[in-house]
Parts: sequence; structure tokens; C-alpha cells
Amino acid sequence: MAVMDRIIRFWWVGLCLFPALSGAQVQLVKHGQPKGRIVIDQTIAVDSLAAALLQRFVGEMSGAELPVQDFRDALGARPGDVLIGAFQLDSWSNPPAVMDSLVDDGFLIHTRDGYLRLLSGGGNGSIYAAVTLLDDYLGMDYYAKETYTLSRQADIHLPAMSLEDHPAFTYRQTFSYGLEDPVYKYWFRLEAPGEAFAGNLWVHTFDRLLPSDQFGESHPEFYSLIKGKRQPGKASQWCLTNSEVLDRVTHQLDSIFEAHPEHDIISVSQNDGNFTYCTCDNCAAIDEREGSPSGTLIHFVNQLADRFPDKTISTLAYLYSMHPPRYLKPRSNVNIMLCSIDAKREVPLTDNATGQDFVKALKGWAEISDNIFVWDYGINFDNLVAPFPNFHVLQPNMELFHQHNVRMHFAQVGGKRGEDFSELRAYMLSRLLWNPYQNADSLMLEFMKGYYGAAAPHLYQYQKMLEAALLSNEIPLWIYDTPVSHKDGMLRPRLRSRYNKLFDQAERAVEDHPELLRRVRRSRLPLQYAELEIARTMPERDPVRLNVMLDTFAARTARYGVKTLNERNNAPGDYCRLYRERYLRKPEGNLAAGAKVIWEAPPSPGYLEGAAEALTDELYGGTTFGDSWIGWEGRDGSFIVDLGEVQPVQSVETDFLHQLGAWILLPKSVTYTVSEDGAAYEAFGKEILPEDRSREVKFVGVKSEQPAPVSARYIRVEIEGVKVCPSWHYGVGYPAWFFVDEVVVR
Repeated sequence: MAVMDRIIRFWWVGLCLFPALSGAQVQLVKHGQPKGRIVIDQTIAVDSLAAALLQRFVGEMSGAELPVQDFRDALGARPGDVLIGAFQLDSWSNPPAVMDSLVDDGFLIHTRDGYLRLLSGGGNGSIYAAVTLLDDYLGMDYYAKETYTLSRQADIHLPAMSLEDHPAFTYRQTFSYGLEDPVYKYWFRLEAPGEAFAGNLWVHTFDRLLPSDQFGESHPEFYSLIKGKRQPGKASQWCLTNSEVLDRVTHQLDSIFEAHPEHDIISVSQNDGNFTYCTCDNCAAIDEREGSPSGTLIHFVNQLADRFPDKTISTLAYLYSMHPPRYLKPRSNVNIMLCSIDAKREVPLTDNATGQDFVKALKGWAEISDNIFVWDYGINFDNLVAPFPNFHVLQPNMELFHQHNVRMHFAQVGGKRGEDFSELRAYMLSRLLWNPYQNADSLMLEFMKGYYGAAAPHLYQYQKMLEAALLSNEIPLWIYDTPVSHKDGMLRPRLRSRYNKLFDQAERAVEDHPELLRRVRRSRLPLQYAELEIARTMPERDPVRLNVMLDTFAARTARYGVKTLNERNNAPGDYCRLYRERYLRKPEGNLAAGAKVIWEAPPSPGYLEGAAEALTDELYGGTTFGDSWIGWEGRDGSFIVDLGEVQPVQSVETDFLHQLGAWILLPKSVTYTVSEDGAAYEAFGKEILPEDRSREVKFVGVKSEQPAPVSARYIRVEIEGVKVCPSWHYGVGYPAWFFVDEVVVR
């Protein structure tokens, strides 16, 4: 069937009115009194929930409580009744014709003879029929957690109607704190992994199925051969040509499916991390033949799919396995979970090089499978509370997925309180997950008017200016972005000034409405955070102004329940405290300020330009490694700081970044030696650093101090790196980084 035919058939939102429906209006409430009942099969939980939702909100609108009655006691339908469920098809007279196209979560809303029928294709169809009735016909709108509007009316009439609707994607997931509200979840027709995947195994499951702490020591052959060595570990992959691995995993799946007979899908998928696949002779031969490391993966999961023909085996096409194999085809019961993690976000996936590489992979998988799950990203992992203007790419990307055999979709976005317009992003994505052919701009306006009231025009203009500014320069939008990257682009000073004026206008527009003002101020937090981040990189800073900004940011993040600034759980309060200590106080008596740096073991390519100045400019780096930090990959580092003349030196300190998600580990040790003439060096101090496995992003100063000053002009800093990511890390077996910023000598 052509795409346009599908659109017309599945996602029309108007009414199909037929002559047979004339005079088929239904009156639910008259003068604040119920005119009918909600009739269900009370043994069906999903229909009971649909009835409860309809009863609750019709009651809030009209003051009338529609009674809920089991069909066995109802003695037939009567005018004003709402009939929910399949019982109508079996035992009640004159059931409506149900179209064969009704599928899971799809539904039919149909009026006749003065009563209303809600029929489901399965799944949550009856619930979605009930919320569609409330949304499209009874004037109710839902926006965020426990945040909705409805029209008060003493009389509730429904017109004659026959509406059939179906989801574009059979599985729909996104992030939002709104999911704390059960009504929100049903209103926006969202699902959770635990509802679909057996044992809640849905991504990165290798180590859950064969735990490396259980099998790593006794069976290292189960795990990847990386650079000539078996590397058991929580982030290592399996040797997918090992027959015993296949047998043990089969046994595990058997047990899990037996414990969860209600589920028929499970994920058998690579651990998080890149390049950690097995390179033994057998695995390498398959991958070489197939032109991609996905070769061994499909070879393995196909065998599992053959052993579980009535189940679906889901696996990741992620990072190294993103591109499909050349010859192998997934079995029909193999689900491909394809991830777009490496693509930049400033334009749709079809419009830049990184996105086009993903699109190539998507088209390749679509040629060999009609069972694809896309995991797409609309989040800034390193700076959740920062502007991330990707609203213009949501709809075209979703349409692309739907047109290439994608059945299931997870839109991973920042969904916590205070994250960049998180309520708006979740609203738009949830609507598009049901129907990706809607107008995204209309959805944005619809939400803003309902959620922000009189502030909406100013915030809409802000979003459109931000989008235009992003598109007018060549700076990409990245999921590990920093506001500092955009300080000469969409966040340049003149634009930030205009953005702030728009927010000022928005606040004034709702200053007499405390709840709307709270929403506007919470949505302003990303802009305020961006201003703080950019300000700390400037040589000239106004401490008084910045302290006021920090006070405001700390107070509002606390008031509005903002718990973290990044996926590593760094709290806003800690950020403000550290900001004052790190960026508002220049190191007193720093003899290394502006000093010359001489490389002995220089940093990695890409970090050498400007590196010498960055180590002694007294501008400290932030939580993102691309911001003022100097990096070494897979080796040790060494450099000399020339103070210009012999001076008394009592302490030396270097600043390091700890960020495990980016493969940045603290070094093993730092050694300082000093010299007066640059030829003969004497020991000053050596610091040993303990291994740190915490996920939190942090800055670690490594300091050596002498009881009395020594005379020195030259300070040698020798850094012993970890070099190779350990078994517990995502990059097991591959080079580890360390990053250095300031050197402080006193």
C-alpha cells in the first residue's frame, strides 16, 4: 500500500459521517445529571480503566457521575450509554462492523441509536479511545504531570461519528517526568520497557544474561578477544561464535520466558561501549565477509530466533554494529534496535554527514527487515539544563523512521524538571509517535498556548529565534554539547540579550498568575545556565553580577525540583558552590600564570593547538572535555613549565577531569620535579591516585607541597596514564584518556 494511502486510512482525524449515522447524536449529561451509563465487561482490566478515566473527567466537566455497570446487568443498551469493549460483538444485538485493519492499540469510536461504542483492536485500544473522546470531542487538553484543562459544561452532547484510528508505531516510548502521573502515560499513549520486554531485558543485556563477575574468571573464552587478549568485563562483548555461549544464553532465555509467559520479546544485545566486539579468528572471518561487526551479531541472534520461533529476539545495531551485514538477513522474529547516537542534531538526519551515515544504515536494514526499532536521541547528556533547539527536526526524523519499516520507536530526550523545555518536547514527541505526519509547528503553538498562557507568544518567538540562529552558522548541535561551543553562534552576546528580553516579556505577561510564572521561570533556567557557562570562559568576569546570577540559579533549581545538570547526577547546588570556588577566585600568587610550556610527551593530535596557553591562562575547564581541557589518549604525558626566572616554589598542583562516560579516567600518578637551570632536576613530589569508578563528573586537583620553599625556574610534570580502559569500563581493552587543565605553582 502506498504511503499516502496509509496516511489517509490510518491517521485521518476528522469524522467519517455516513447517512446511516444521521440522528445518532448521544447525550451523556443533561443539566448536570447523567443521561446514560458506561457499560463494560468488568472482568477486563483495560476496559475498566477506560471507564474510570471517562467517568472521572466527564464528572469534572459536568458535575455528573456516569454510573459504570457490567454488561451482564445492563439489560441492553439505551440512549446515552457508552459501551466499551468486545462484549458488544458477541452477545449484544446489532454490533457495528469492525474493520479488519484494527490492530493492537487501535480503536473505533462509533455512534448509533443514541449510544456510543468504543471498540479496541487489542492492547490499550479502549483506553486510547476514551482519551481521544475527551481530547478531540469534549474539549479537554493534557500538557504535563497533573496539568490539564477542561471546559465546564452542564450538558454534554456527542455528534454522530465513526472514527477509526491506529498508531504509527506499535511501541512508543519517550522520557518525561509526566510519567509519574498514570493519566499522562495513557493520555499520550506511551509504553515502558517492562510492559513489553520479558524480565525488563531491553538493551545492553549481554552482562545481565552471562554476568562477567560470574563467568569471566572461569570462562574467559566467552568474552571478546581484543588486541590479542580475552577481555572479560561488564562492558566486554561475547565471543559470538562460541557454541557454549549460545547454549548457555538459550538456557537463560528459556528460564526468563517461563517466568514471564505474558511477554514474547526479549533483548539479547551488546553491552554499552564501542569497538569492544570479538576479533578472534572465527568472529573476524564472519565480520570480514559481512563487511560489518553486525555480521557475528546477526549470525548469533538468528540461531536464538530459530530456537524460539514463537518469540522475538531484539538486538542492538549501535555504534560499531550500526551498519547491516552484507549477506546475512535477520530472521522475521529478530528485532533490530537501531540507534542514531553518533548523529548531530542541528538538522534532520537526512541533511548532514553524520545523519546521512545513520540514514544509510537505516535504509540498509529496511531492505532486509521489516522489524526495526529506532532509538533516537534529542538530549544533551553532558548539559541537560542548557538550550537544545532541536524541535524542528523531530517531525521529519519521525516520518523518515516510519517510512523505513520502523515498528517501534524510543525518543530519548531530557525529561526531568528544569531540562530544556522538557514538557514541550515530551508533548510534541508523544503526539508524533502516534502520528508522525502532523505539523510540528502547530503542535508547538498548541502546547505553548495551553501551558504558558499569555507568555506563549514570547516563548514561541524565543524558540524560533534560537532555531534560526542555530541554522545560520556552521556549529553542529551535539548530544554531548556545551553552551560554550555556541558562544559565537546561537548564544552570542547580542542574541542572548534578545532572548532575555523575550523572557522578561513572558514573565511580565503572566506575573499575576503564579503557576504560569513558575512555568516560565523554570523554562528560563537553560538560558541562565548557558550564560553562567559562557561567562566562566571569559578573561574578564564581573564577580558581583555572577554571584547574583548564581544565587538566582541555585534558588530556582531548588524551588522547581531540578535534581541534576547532567546524566552523571551533578547537582545544581554543587555546581554553584564549585563555580564560585573554581571560576570566581583566581589562584592567589600563582607563579605559573602565563608561563611558557615546553612539551616532552605532548598531548594527542587535536588538542595540541593552543594547549600550552590553556595550561597557564587561569581559565579552568568545565564538565565537557572539549572545553579548555588538554587530552592524552592511551599514553603518558610530560611537559615543563618555565616560570621565566628562579623563584621560591613550595607547592605545585595540576587539575584533572574525571568523566567515565567519555573514557576519561584519572591518571595513575603525577610526578613533579624541579630545576634551576633546565638540565638537572630534583624530586619535588609524587602523588598516587586511587582508581575512581564513580559516574559523577568531577575535577580533581593533584597537589604536592614541600614544608619549605625550594628554588626553581623549571617545573617538570610527568603524568602516568591508565592507558587502557579496565575490564569494568565501557571501553575495556581500548585506549583511555586523561585530561589536564591548569597548572598552579606557589
